[in-house]
Amino acid sequence: MVESSAAERAYRQTKEMVLSGELAAGQLLSEGEIAERLGMSRTPVREAFLRLQAEELLDLFPKRGAVVAPVPAGEAEDVLDAREAIEVAAVRRLLRRPADITRACEELRQALDIQRAYARSQDLGAFSEADEKFHRTIVAAGRNALTARFYNSLADRQRRMSRRIVSSDPSFFDLVLRQHENLIMIVESCDEAAFADALRDHLDGTHRR
Repeated sequence: MVESSAAERAYRQTKEMVLSGELAAGQLLSEGEIAERLGMSRTPVREAFLRLQAEELLDLFPKRGAVVAPVPAGEAEDVLDAREAIEVAAVRRLLRRPADITRACEELRQALDIQRAYARSQDLGAFSEADEKFHRTIVAAGRNALTARFYNSLADRQRRMSRRIVSSDPSFFDLVLRQHENLIMIVESCDEAAFADALRDHLDGTHRR
């Protein structure tokens, strides 16, 4: 039980370091290095590395260690296309329920306020998490359990992509916040076509640029 618990902790903490960008793409890791950092033996770290390899977050090299896998360019585009389709569909479903629009927009503004706070503190990792939460709130407003589950399965990939973009150009804080505010205003105006255009501009101007 203790060993199993250690393996789970090694997995979660190493994964968090990868997703947050603390362990950068292309960085070479050793089991000993991570074990020392986490204060545990190598065995649970070895198990964690195998799980992260299965999730395509690490590439393992026998007797050398592991390398943090970059986000493949093709995969990034696939994720963005899926996000665009799901979020537009969610807003379409929301607009069919006018009584729910005000509450949905209030939840989006709460998510945006959290993101603004992280922008002020220049907390890149937390800002990226809040970015993913904002878009997940859009999807949740559509009340489609199937697409929501699929969207949530993209969360790790989205977070890595967001973290990379924001850290490469801090001026993106303001751009992302302005565009998120605009998306909320469009939902309030009940304009599905305008939302689709604005979301595409948002993804083009950040992740696809």
